Amino acid sequence: MSIALSDGDMGNQESPFETMNHTVTPLNAVTLREMIATRQLSPVELLEQCIQRINSFNPAVNAICATDFERARLAAQQAEAAVMKGEALGLLHGLPVGIKDLEDTAGLLTTCGNIGLRHHVPTQDALLVQRLRAAGAIVVVKTNTPDMGAGANTRNAVWGATGNPFDPRLNAGGSSGGSAVALATQMLPLATGSDLGGSLRIPAALCGVVGMRPSAGVVPSDERPLGFSPLSVLGPMARSVSDVALMLQAFSGFDARDPLSGARPVSTAAIDLASLRIGFTEDFGCCAVDEDIRRVFRHRLQNIAPHVAQCEPVALSLGDADKAFDILRAEIYLAKHLDRWRESPDSLSPNVRANMEMASAFTAMDVAWAHAEQTRLQRALSVAMQRHDLIIAPVTPVSPFPWTQLYAEQVQGQTQRNYYHWLALTYVITLSSHPALSLPSGRDEQGMPFGLQLVGRLQGDAALLDAARALESLLASDAALAPARPDFAALQAPRPELKSIVTHPPY
Repeated sequence: MSIALSDGDMGNQESPFETMNHTVTPLNAVTLREMIATRQLSPVELLEQCIQRINSFNPAVNAICATDFERARLAAQQAEAAVMKGEALGLLHGLPVGIKDLEDTAGLLTTCGNIGLRHHVPTQDALLVQRLRAAGAIVVVKTNTPDMGAGANTRNAVWGATGNPFDPRLNAGGSSGGSAVALATQMLPLATGSDLGGSLRIPAALCGVVGMRPSAGVVPSDERPLGFSPLSVLGPMARSVSDVALMLQAFSGFDARDPLSGARPVSTAAIDLASLRIGFTEDFGCCAVDEDIRRVFRHRLQNIAPHVAQCEPVALSLGDADKAFDILRAEIYLAKHLDRWRESPDSLSPNVRANMEMASAFTAMDVAWAHAEQTRLQRALSVAMQRHDLIIAPVTPVSPFPWTQLYAEQVQGQTQRNYYHWLALTYVITLSSHPALSLPSGRDEQGMPFGLQLVGRLQGDAALLDAARALESLLASDAALAPARPDFAALQAPRPELKSIVTHPPY
């Protein structure tokens, strides 16, 4: 996806930035970037408005971990000076960004939500953060995540729990829950996420924002323990598809430290919605989904179908996706956390320990079978997609539940095997390596945000973004289908109970 923006080349004129007399934080990142380049908005003023919203609303939702306000203010002043001097500007010049607390940030706490890393301050940025800074983004905060990113409920013994901005008593999703909440509450225009079993898509859906799981290697990583595994990826989160595309363009592209990395995706043409061929499934033939979520999903399809060339059910046979994911997920956790598990197992959350215990029971034969089963699943989905430009499914099988409940123990009357089994709607796509995007669409029957999972063809990231933008425009034309927004007046009161988990370990 290629985004064209003004570069701020206005010679050596000394005209000041226009003075803002209104709040700009609700605006999307593309608009803010244009306003900075044309001197309608100072990066300093934008940052201060973001800090003000963080101070106002974070006590009610607890999305933000460590803050870096003073260095951010210095960076904003430098960004403003660059515009005034007519220098060439990066794609994200002057835009505040939140970094998920799994990614290293030089000089800024990176705890991964783990009590053993409570005081860890890296000396070097992760590759993702390096690219964001190089594109002109201003790192302002770290965003909350469950311990080591394990689970779709953002809570840990370091920072506490993150509440859903539509009802802070409920789950915000995870593991990129802090990023999703920071975006939904307009604290920041952009934030990073990562996705193994749905950790980026699920919080985006539960909080009413956009999150994209790119194809493996599109966003290079120098921190993935199994460099040749496509399961864990980094991705962008924002409040619009265009903003996600802009962010993806800024930090995608080849890097030799990631053996899967390749060229950044580039759009070739806008999508004509009337030509779009959509296949849909409520459950991929193997996932438990609550009936109320199925009803909302059917309603969305009824609104989409008249505007596209084709919208038909797709039958899929994806084999034993649950068992394959168990094994391949455990393999990643074993590679990443083995030393810590051996030396100080009590420093790991129950979710992480569960993965380690599972991993220790698998054999080489199990791992070989899982890789073969993953290959069969990927090929089956690719064959099914030959008839479709997109496959659409729900993102989550349930409406948000209380954050005090570690995970959804029951879905559609079925007991879930472990803390991540309820994420099957997203992890079957993880196994396939297809790109996927969570697109917000109104509210579910409980009044909480609802997300559509758009699945693109293998390595079809640019086409997926183009189709998502077309569908976003269609849904936005109906107030009931457009992204929901929180009641900010209801987020004025602090909720200290969200941090109570900090003083009452274990998890």
